[in-house]
Amino acid sequence: MGGILLAACTSSSDTQSDPADEQSQQVFIPNDNFPAEGFDLEGSSSIAIIIADKVMNAMGGRKNWDATRYITWNFFGSRKLLWDKQTGNVRIESLKDDLKILVNVNEMTGKVWKNGSEQTDPDSLAYYLERGRNMWINDSYWLVMPFKLKDSGVTLTYIGESQTLLGEVSEELRLTFTNVGVTPQNAYHVWVSTETSLVKQWAYYSVHTDSVPAFILPWDNYQTYGQILLSDDRGERDLTDIAVLSEVPERIFQSFDISL
Repeated sequence: MGGILLAACTSSSDTQSDPADEQSQQVFIPNDNFPAEGFDLEGSSSIAIIIADKVMNAMGGRKNWDATRYITWNFFGSRKLLWDKQTGNVRIESLKDDLKILVNVNEMTGKVWKNGSEQTDPDSLAYYLERGRNMWINDSYWLVMPFKLKDSGVTLTYIGESQTLLGEVSEELRLTFTNVGVTPQNAYHVWVSTETSLVKQWAYYSVHTDSVPAFILPWDNYQTYGQILLSDDRGERDLTDIAVLSEVPERIFQSFDISL
């Protein structure tokens, strides 16, 4: 993989760091991990961006992430999802009631099955397709967040060297959002291991101005799926049935009579 050497310099948003040390530190930056359109490059910290690129490399790299097509997982026993990253097709099966949502999250088209019948009323269909899109936004973030540190609408800042609750030395980053997602008022802190460059912990703030997070949970038990790493351990609960697939029948996004 090609790349360039850059000096790690802080922006005005960097905190708890020594500018002299940063200016003398050279790090390898991959030249293929471009930020998504709409990423707040100007407002983000250069140190945080460098760390985000290291995370992408540790997780398998941009090329392998982009080449990953189908991902399936069980979200804490509540529902199963299958996501086609290439087309935006998502299949969601609720494990707690009779609900199946087949939605294209890019075009907001699809089909819904609930309580024994297909939902054809336009208002009901629109409601459940939107609900399915929101489920996918939430559930996929719990699984693939480390790949999304430079997503559209994200401002990424550097907090400083810190430790996880388990005492692992890490670099702490902060993510805030503008005009993106279902709840742009949220904020997250993520702890990136200085040894492995993997996200090892995150904290969730329901409102970015909150001083105390709603929760702090681990990111642990990384395993290889396809050509990328994914973590399933979130402390008291686990994401299960994770798989990266190269092929699935196209009808799985079209027919209700298939189960994940």
